[in-house]
Amino acid sequence: MSAPAHEPLEGPAGDLGDLADPLARERSHLASSRAALRAMREDVESLDIRDVTANWVNAEVLSRQIDERIKALADLSDTPLFFGRLDYQRAPGADRAEGAEGEQFYIGRRHVHDAGGDPMVIDWRAPVSQPFYRASKKDPMDIGLRRRFGYTGGDLTAYEDERLSDPADPADPSAATTSKLLQQEIERPRVGPMRDIVATIQPEQDEIVRSGLSGTVCVQGGPGTGKTAVGLHRVAYLLYAHRERLARTGTLVIGPNRSFLHYIEQVLPALGELTVQQATVDDLVAHVEVRGTDDAAAAVIKGDPRMAEVLRRALYSQVTLPTEAVVVVRGSRRWRVPSYELEDIVRELLERDIRYGAAREALPQRIAHAVLVQMERAGEAPDDRVQDAVARNSAVKAAVKAVWPVVDPAKLVLRLLTDAGFLAEHAAGLLDEDERETILWAKAVRSVKSAKWSAADAVLIDEAADLVRRTHSLGHVVLDEAQDLSPMQYRAVGRRCTTGSATVLGDLAQGTTPWATRSWDEALAHLGKREGVIEELTAGFRVPTDVITYASRLLPHIAPGLTPVASVRENPGFFEVRATTRTEEVVAACAELLRHEGSTGLIAADARVPALAEALAAAGIAYLAPGEETTHETRLTLVPASLAKGLEYDYVVLDEPQTVVDGEPDERTGLRRLYVALTRAVSGLIVTHMAPLPAQLG
Repeated sequence: MSAPAHEPLEGPAGDLGDLADPLARERSHLASSRAALRAMREDVESLDIRDVTANWVNAEVLSRQIDERIKALADLSDTPLFFGRLDYQRAPGADRAEGAEGEQFYIGRRHVHDAGGDPMVIDWRAPVSQPFYRASKKDPMDIGLRRRFGYTGGDLTAYEDERLSDPADPADPSAATTSKLLQQEIERPRVGPMRDIVATIQPEQDEIVRSGLSGTVCVQGGPGTGKTAVGLHRVAYLLYAHRERLARTGTLVIGPNRSFLHYIEQVLPALGELTVQQATVDDLVAHVEVRGTDDAAAAVIKGDPRMAEVLRRALYSQVTLPTEAVVVVRGSRRWRVPSYELEDIVRELLERDIRYGAAREALPQRIAHAVLVQMERAGEAPDDRVQDAVARNSAVKAAVKAVWPVVDPAKLVLRLLTDAGFLAEHAAGLLDEDERETILWAKAVRSVKSAKWSAADAVLIDEAADLVRRTHSLGHVVLDEAQDLSPMQYRAVGRRCTTGSATVLGDLAQGTTPWATRSWDEALAHLGKREGVIEELTAGFRVPTDVITYASRLLPHIAPGLTPVASVRENPGFFEVRATTRTEEVVAACAELLRHEGSTGLIAADARVPALAEALAAAGIAYLAPGEETTHETRLTLVPASLAKGLEYDYVVLDEPQTVVDGEPDERTGLRRLYVALTRAVSGLIVTHMAPLPAQLG
């Protein structure tokens, strides 16, 4: 049974009071830990590398590593150094001999040790910390007591104990009571960017976080189940457990847009991880400037996996079988490679299924090798230098250029999209005539630079670029809001982790693109990770009970078969549906919610945003755009519904649900967009409407 949270001691902040008091002792340990962290930082800052580096390059690399270490050891004043304590009944690793003494560990965001090297705070990712998240009375994992700490700012103000060694009483209704401090941390108001959940990770989340590097994990999670935070904490855990390997191969977090990436960008630095790159899918495939847009029908076809085969056919159609011999002149000798032998070489390279560019680079060496065989038969003894010289011979170069020409991926895609005959030839049996006409450009384009490329076109160019030359692979990739990707976009992401693993995060019910993912098995196949394990999170920690219950009315219409999120929040939240007659009443609802602590989001159909912006300005209410960081002075964000995904606010005003639905190409996509907008609130939601509500909301 959890003990009640202890209130803070009376007296000025920082007064340690009577050290016999548990709270005072914990405050004393916090002060000592902060001092130890400062000492660790000062030790790094005082390092003199002038005599330990061989040259300026080594010095630069070491200096950069030292700077990163200094940043990682920063003591953030409003971020607790530790959030929990574990009292082991026996020292970890000790045998179960009677009388073996237990050991006490403080669990925090990073490791802190004293001058003697003894740990004062244990990193939450260390194996010894795992029981903090997974131990229970049913399986105490050798933990006698688990203590959680409550903070106000950076000051330790409360603690709460759970004695796991006491046998659970089935008749005691409080035996399974959720920790009060845990609930307070989950429900704490949000101001600023997303924060870590390291103090509140639940057992089912911890299993995903600590799963191995070699396997790909796909997490289906409804609104507020913590899937994004789980993915970010998994990166932090993998960097801890496989530091050297991932330092070589790299890690990448992929989000749906820049606003989302800005929102999550502080989570990993708060956990001491500074080296993880962040990008959108558009960033990954930015081979050309995107200045155009596709209609939904064209975008769906361009995102279809059949386009990969169309591109492959179009690329390899550039290869022509040789019809003439190659004659290499060296000194007074002439060496002739007949056309049939050249044809055998070309066919063999085609059959090997290696990248187009790699095969083209191998071709002159293979021709040169055929010449060297003739030289050896004639009694000469050529070496590798001779072979390289022959490969660079003008006759060989001319043959390679004619047989296996250089291909620019963007020019190849441009020809497919502008040359009806070329497209028809290579899409035969794959795309029908209507589909080909849908993606063909109406006007001729003079060059790659003058073309108005769309985002889907850029993905096609990335596919073609990979066919020419293999894309660099990273050690681990996190893909968030994955349900909105097309198959071709999945392939683009999969190319970035062909030799690594991935964490795929999403919610099928929140798919708001015409090509939205139909199943995670299908998505993993396009990603090239068929062996990936699919996990489902159904416990909601963010969205209040009344709000998620209302939003879940849409599930049978947008994702039949999905398990609805069950909120574990003790606070049911504030929820109200208001019929309005004027836009000013929407502004008044915002002003009402701004009287509460925390952030407020006004979410509306994209077409409604200008009118609402004008009304807010007229009322003298300052507001931000998505991606701009809220402050204590400006806590309202005006959010177009198209950008709401992945964001969260303490309070939300949702304007005109039917207009949100009508703003999408079809009703199902519109209802999914509405589901996203309805589930952004942490503490309260007001739905305002002049038009009737969608019938699916009942």
